Amino acid sequence: MTAVGDELPSLSVQVTRKDLVRYAGASLDFNPIHWNEPFAKEVGLPDVIAHGMLTMALAGRVVTQWVSDPGKVLQYGVRFTRPVVVPNDDKGATVELAGKVREVNEDGTVRVDITAKFDGKTVLGKAQALLKLP
Repeated sequence: MTAVGDELPSLSVQVTRKDLVRYAGASLDFNPIHWNEPFAKEVGLPDVIAHGMLTMALAGRVVTQWVSDPGKVLQYGVRFTRPVVVPNDDKGATVELAGKVREVNEDGTVRVDITAKFDGKTVLGKAQALLKLP
C-alpha cells in the first residue's frame, strides 16, 4: 500500500553531448546553446546546457519506472530553475533524480514530488506528477 512519505527508487543519469545531439534530432530543437560552446558562452551560459525538456523527461522516469506504466501518469509538470551544464567529455553531467509520495487520494490518485539535482543544486522546481494507481 502506498503511503505519504514513501520514497521512490532514486535514479542517477549521465547526460553527454552525444545525448544532446540525439535529443536535438528527435525534438528538432537545434538551438546552439545545446551544442555550440562558444555561442553558449557568448549568451552568458557557463557552457553547453541540456535541453530543459530532456531534463524534464529524465525526471519523469522516476515515476514511470516506479509504476511500470507511463499510462498511469495523469499529470506532470515542472518549472525550470537551473540548467544542466554538459561538459565536452565522455563523462558528461550527472543528474540525480528522486521522488517522494506527497499525497494519496481517495480516488486512487497519488501525487509525487520529484527532485532533480545537478552538481548538488536543484534544476527543476515544483516537479510533480499525479498518478492513477490500481
